[in-house]
Amino acid sequence: MIKKNLKVLIITSLVILLPILAGLILWNQIPEQLPIHWNAAGEIDGWSSKPFAVFGMPLILLAFHWVCVCATQADPKKQNHSEKILHLVFWIIPIINIALSVFIYCAALGKQVRVEVLMPILMGLLFVVIGNYLPKCKQNYTVGIKIPWTLNSEENWNRTHRLAGWVWTIGGLIIMASGFFAGFWLLMAVTLIMVFVPLIYSYILHRKGV
Repeated sequence: MIKKNLKVLIITSLVILLPILAGLILWNQIPEQLPIHWNAAGEIDGWSSKPFAVFGMPLILLAFHWVCVCATQADPKKQNHSEKILHLVFWIIPIINIALSVFIYCAALGKQVRVEVLMPILMGLLFVVIGNYLPKCKQNYTVGIKIPWTLNSEENWNRTHRLAGWVWTIGGLIIMASGFFAGFWLLMAVTLIMVFVPLIYSYILHRKGV
C-alpha cells in the first residue's frame, strides 16, 4: 500500500511540514511564546516556545501520520481498504495540522481568531466526512468501529457501520452548528452519543446472535 500510494504519502508529508516554512518566514514577527491551546470559551490557556511551535509540532504530527499509515499497511485485512478510506487516512492529519497552524500563527500575530467557533465547525465537518465513509468501510483492524462483536461478525460490522454513518453525519452537522452559539456542552454530549450509540447497537446485535 505504501509503495502504491508513495506519491500521496510524500505530498501529505510535505503538507504537514508546510507550517515550518511559514514559521521561518514569520520568525522575526512572532513572539518567543506562541499559543497552542484554547479553552471552550476561545481563551488561550496553553503556550509553547517558538522553536517547539514552529518545528516540534509539525514533526510530531508527521511521525504520527507515518505511524497511522504504517499501521494501516500492517492490517491483516488491508485488502478490504477502499481507495476512499485510504485517502481519508492520508489526509486527516495534514488538514488538521494546517488548520491548527493557521490558528497559532494568526493568534501569534495579534489577529483575532474565533477558535470557539472555527474548531467546532472543523470538527463537525470532519465527522460528517467520516460519517459518509463509515458505511463503505469493510471489515478490517485499523479503520472503523473495531470491537470484538464487529470483528467477529461481518453482518454485525456492516449494520453497525451503516447506523454509525447516520449518527456521525447528523452529529457532525449539530457540532458544526454548535460553534455559532458556544455550545460546548452540546458538543460534548453529541460526541458521546456518536461514540456510544454504535457501540451499544453493536452489542445488542451481538446479544441477538448477529
